[in-house]
Amino acid sequence: MQNQFKALTLSYKQAPIPVREAVALNEIACRNLLDKIKEFTEASDVLVLSTCNRTEVYYTADKDLSREIIKLIAIEKGFIAAKEIAPYFVHITEHEAAVQHLFYVALGLESQVVGDMQILNQVKKAYQWAADADMAGPFLHRLLHTIFATNKQVVNQTAFFDGAASVSYATVELVEELTQYMLNPRVLMIGVGEIGANVCDNFQKRNLDNIVIANRTYRKALELAQRTNSTAVYWENVWEEISVADVIISSVPGGCFFISKEAVQRQVPQSPKFFIDLSMPRSIDSELENLPGMSVYNVDSIRNRATEALENRMAAIPVVKEIIAEAVAEFRAWSKEMAISPAIQQFKQRLEQIRQQEIARAFKNLGSENRELIETITTNILNKIVKMPVLELKSACQRGESEALIEGLSALFNLEKQEA
Repeated sequence: MQNQFKALTLSYKQAPIPVREAVALNEIACRNLLDKIKEFTEASDVLVLSTCNRTEVYYTADKDLSREIIKLIAIEKGFIAAKEIAPYFVHITEHEAAVQHLFYVALGLESQVVGDMQILNQVKKAYQWAADADMAGPFLHRLLHTIFATNKQVVNQTAFFDGAASVSYATVELVEELTQYMLNPRVLMIGVGEIGANVCDNFQKRNLDNIVIANRTYRKALELAQRTNSTAVYWENVWEEISVADVIISSVPGGCFFISKEAVQRQVPQSPKFFIDLSMPRSIDSELENLPGMSVYNVDSIRNRATEALENRMAAIPVVKEIIAEAVAEFRAWSKEMAISPAIQQFKQRLEQIRQQEIARAFKNLGSENRELIETITTNILNKIVKMPVLELKSACQRGESEALIEGLSALFNLEKQEA
C-alpha cells in the first residue's frame, strides 16, 4: 500500500494536561497497543509514540482507522468513553502531510520547547517497539532511517540543536528564577528517569549545587548523584526531604507516586515551597496551590524560555525546514519507485520465463555442450532489453506518468495473469 500513510495525533497544542495524561502510554501500553492494532485492524507500518506532550499513532492503511485506533487506546487505558477523548485527536489522512508531520515531530519542530533533543530518542524507542512487534515494513524502515539521517544533517549544518533549550533545561531555568533571592536553595529531584537525569545534568552547568536525589532504587539515585555532584537519599526518606526542600521536582508517573494536598498538610510544614511536576500522568496535586506558600508548576508551565540558545534555534527553523523538504522529496522519489517495483519484477520474471522456455527448447536439439555460453549470452541480451523500459518506467514514475506505461506492460506481457 503506497501513498496511504496516516497519522493520528493528540498533543499539547490541542489537549490540556488532564486529557494528555488520560491517554498517555508507557512502554508496556505502547507495545500492547501495537499488538491490538495488529490483531484488530489491517494497518501496517505502525508506530506508537507517547510522551508527556503527545500520544500519536502512525500507520499505513487504505482507509482512515482513527475511530478504531482511538477505541483501542481507550480499551488499553481501561475506560470506554472514547467519545470524550476523540475530539482532541487530529487525523492526518493525507500521505505527504503525515510523512512531514513525523519528520517535524522527530526533529523537535513540534516540541513544546523547540528543538528538544529528547524526542528523537523517544521516536527511536517507538521504532524499536514497532520492529519487535513485526509492524515495521520496508516503508517504515526507510522512513525512520531517512529521518535519522536528516537529524544528523541538521546537527552538522545548523545551530538548531545548539545550546541546551530542552524541557529539562527549561526546568533548571525556572528553578533559577524561583530561587534567585534564596541563599543556597535546596532542590529535591524525585525520580531518575531520562528527564530527571537530564535535569540533574543541567544543574551542574548552573549556580545551583544543593541538589538532592530520591529514587525507589537507591543505587540508581547514587549513580546519578555521583555523576552530578549531588546527594542521594533513600526512598523511605522522601517525605522528610520534601519537608526541608525549597523546590521539589517530580518526574515519576502519578500511578507510582503522588504528592497529594492531604499528605502535604499532614507531613510538610507550612513554608514557601515550589513544586514542579514533569510527570505524565501528574504526580503532584494541583490543589497544593490552595495551601499557603505553595506554588505548583506543571509541564505546560515550562514554555519556551527566552535564552540565546532558543533564539538561535528559532532563527534556524527556516533552514531546518528546507533540509526536511529535501529529505521528504528524496523519500517521495523512493516511495514512487517502490510503487512500481512489483510491476518491474513481474516484467523481469516474465522475460526470464520466456528465456528459460526458449533455452530448454534449444537444448533438446543442440545438447548441453554449450549451455554455459548460451546462458551467458541470453542473460546479457535480456538485461539489455529490460534496461531501457525500466529506466523509462522510473523516469515516468517521477513525473507521475507511470500508470499508463505499467498498464501497457501488463497488456503486452500478460503480467496480471503472471502475478495470479
